[in-house]
Amino acid sequence: MKNLHLLFLLSFLAACSSPVPNDIDIANFTKPAENPILKADSSFIFIDPIKKTEVKWQKADVFNPAAIVKDNKIYLLYRCEDNPAAILGGRTSRLGLAESEDGIHFKKFPEPVLYPKSDVFSQYDYPGGVEDPRIVETEEGWYVIAYTSWNYKVPRLSIAFSKDLINWEKKGPAFSKAHEGRFRDSATKSGSIITKMINGKPLAVKINGKYWMYWGEHLVNLAWSDNLIDWSPILDENNELKAVARPRNGKFDSDLTECGPPAVMINDKIYLFYNGKNATDDRASKDLPKGMYSVGQMVFEGAHPESLIARSDAPFLKPSLPHEVTGQYQAGTTFAEGLVLFKGKWFLYYGTADSYVGVAVTNETKK
Repeated sequence: MKNLHLLFLLSFLAACSSPVPNDIDIANFTKPAENPILKADSSFIFIDPIKKTEVKWQKADVFNPAAIVKDNKIYLLYRCEDNPAAILGGRTSRLGLAESEDGIHFKKFPEPVLYPKSDVFSQYDYPGGVEDPRIVETEEGWYVIAYTSWNYKVPRLSIAFSKDLINWEKKGPAFSKAHEGRFRDSATKSGSIITKMINGKPLAVKINGKYWMYWGEHLVNLAWSDNLIDWSPILDENNELKAVARPRNGKFDSDLTECGPPAVMINDKIYLFYNGKNATDDRASKDLPKGMYSVGQMVFEGAHPESLIARSDAPFLKPSLPHEVTGQYQAGTTFAEGLVLFKGKWFLYYGTADSYVGVAVTNETKK
């Protein structure tokens, strides 16, 4: 009996010492040999509705994909840049669509599905375009994208809706109305709408009567919405943006904590994958090259999305392949934006050095 009590105590202490719950086994992600899975291709041409000329819309680079499961396939909405001669941040981005039956090999659709047009939204998304999408599905069957509108002046977190992933209705900047328009013209990006696993599928659902979204680049912030269109950032006691997580000196996320794929609630915990950038000064982690982007995980209480209960001390996904440390961003990048559960496996889709699309996959999970 004494040995049994000792065994129980050791098991209890081991459980308590685990820093991050493992409903999504982050140690289980591996990169298939097929990486990178999407590349730029100058053969894709369409008529730009603003310039009225042919544009090779994915000639330069493709990266930073959103992912969703539909009709037993995985669909990626991926960022495409058109002009390889332009410097970083000086191109026009459009979102392409690709489909796959195995999550590894993708067939691209011939034209972009979300891009700048001659409409009221061009003031926000032209000439820079639409960037870095994250996508969720609602219980009613709508698809919602949170993306960055870039007009070469101010990046704005924006929203669009679709029923088929092809035809999208832009709703404009997410923070236009909140707090009397205070954040309408602020630099905002990286929206991770919270989902919940329902019958094996992550769906956007309300928590305490509201939809919630983690967002931000320099800090992890929080916002709520009644309709998934108009979002209200949470403020602190000083009437400033409330940070639910910050960069940490000496860690992989010492410079930035940028939100990744839509957060997912499992067993009353909210799992947020995020992209940590290592600093380029004395705050940097010595375990990674300065300026490198890698992927970590935060865990929040399901009933209280602002309550952080666990966090990775080290990244579970980082640049390790040649194309992940070359390209537009040569300090090295694995920048995650898409996470789906497909045929019993988690597929994590990420951009590599702002140049390619990669994927990491887990072994089959328990039901």
